[in-house]
Amino acid sequence: MPIVRAARPRTTFADLQRVPDDGRRYELYDGEVRVVPSPIPRHQMVIANLHQRLARHADARGGLSLLAPLDIVFSDYDVVQPDIVFFSAPRRYLVNPDEAIRHAPDLVVEVLSPGTQEDDRGRKMRMFARYGVTEYWIADPATACLEVHVLDDDRPATFRLDQTACGSDAVRSARLAGLTFAAADAFRVP
Repeated sequence: MPIVRAARPRTTFADLQRVPDDGRRYELYDGEVRVVPSPIPRHQMVIANLHQRLARHADARGGLSLLAPLDIVFSDYDVVQPDIVFFSAPRRYLVNPDEAIRHAPDLVVEVLSPGTQEDDRGRKMRMFARYGVTEYWIADPATACLEVHVLDDDRPATFRLDQTACGSDAVRSARLAGLTFAAADAFRVP
């Protein structure tokens, strides 16, 4: 006779919304709850540097750059809080200031931390591709390098590495025309 195991119910976004605010950040991967560890100051400095560049681009060309904590609800069971999300000018209307975002951003940025890098390079990356995020940046403070991944036109729901930029290398967005800066600028600490 086969072993019968109790099924663990999947958590939904509605379930998450009922959780009292305890200061933690939560994400859902196919209904599995993941607590996102609090970042260290260097992580936040890199986010601030990158957000500043994206916000300048939004000011010049339109669009919207937003920082975590912010839920991106891809489905009732897939909810993440990327470090930075960017919506281009033609898609900015998808963001309602008074509701959770339920559309794929044009660009998502994750800054690696020891507690998140496995998800950032694994299931979170796969989720972004599956739901149609067209460009995904991974910033690694340990190496001071930034990777630009783009959806692969030949392989659906898969990213391909478009560029790795370190030091004085120019980071160039594959999807946001005119967005370029030196990789080192992303990793400056005061």
